[in-house]
Amino acid sequence: MPATPAHASSALPEYLEALGDGVFAVDTGFQRERFDAAYLLVQGGRAAFIDTGTHHAVPRLLGALAALGLARSAVDYVIPTHVHLDHAGGAGQLMARFPNARLTVHPRGARHMIDPQRLIDATVAIYGVAEMRRVYGEILPVPRERVLETAEGTMLVLAGRELRFFDAPGHARHHVMLRDGATGHIFCGDSFGLSYRELDRDGRQFVFPTTSPSQFEPQALHRTIDRMLSLAPQALYLTHFGRLERPAALAADLHRLIDAHVALGERHGDAGAERKRLLREGVTAIVLAERERQGWHLSREETLDLFALDVELNAQGLESWFDAERAQREESRKSL
Repeated sequence: MPATPAHASSALPEYLEALGDGVFAVDTGFQRERFDAAYLLVQGGRAAFIDTGTHHAVPRLLGALAALGLARSAVDYVIPTHVHLDHAGGAGQLMARFPNARLTVHPRGARHMIDPQRLIDATVAIYGVAEMRRVYGEILPVPRERVLETAEGTMLVLAGRELRFFDAPGHARHHVMLRDGATGHIFCGDSFGLSYRELDRDGRQFVFPTTSPSQFEPQALHRTIDRMLSLAPQALYLTHFGRLERPAALAADLHRLIDAHVALGERHGDAGAERKRLLREGVTAIVLAERERQGWHLSREETLDLFALDVELNAQGLESWFDAERAQREESRKSL
């Protein structure tokens, strides 16, 4: 069994949760509590962070190390599952503080970690400079020589503990998932959707897909989910949020809900000026229908408050997906 630090049984900061097997969830505080997690993996006195949250999460991540009695020099790897800023925005800040660490990233995402200007520009285009800085903080580049590209099948070893990387497209083309050789569990980023702990009831957990922009590809996501399950994990670690038990029992819900989003996008993709509103209303309806189907104990208002950001992002992602599909069809037509 993987080694767990002696400090794990001591009192931990409220944002740090011991999940067993040397895995700790750090609530990054992004947007709200229990929305965005980074994971600290500890083995034999060495450590790795899997996802980082934003610049604003850095004090909590450093505090997690201190709470477990680990020096910054003990961190061997910083591992964003993909380069979206709620997963990788703090990576450059951490790398500047961890003298021995290497940053791992999918080959498609490496250039954005080395030179994050395109990420910054795209975010500023949506939020403006002031709001971008408020939400995400300062995004630092990572020196090229400290970046390790983790293509399909790459294996890293953390103090004897094997971590194998798999491509996981569907949410983003630069997405990876990691299988922990010590437990068989998988760190999956956003590839298995969202599972909020506020919805847990009588030992049951629930999932909901994320279709946020700009590389939502439903068929690829279906394949990634099926591949994940083919590895037979007993638990998944989701960025949004926490440890998910018995994922095989929840996969059918996730596939069904992805298809419901696709049907919504196809129904309103050509709705012109009304499209944004119709998609938001449609995603809201999917959320509320799932609340009824699953018997979520939250009220209608509490459910909508919990999913407010996801409704907006899923609607935006469906717009991006529909427009990309339409452009691809048009390009195919011209080539005939």
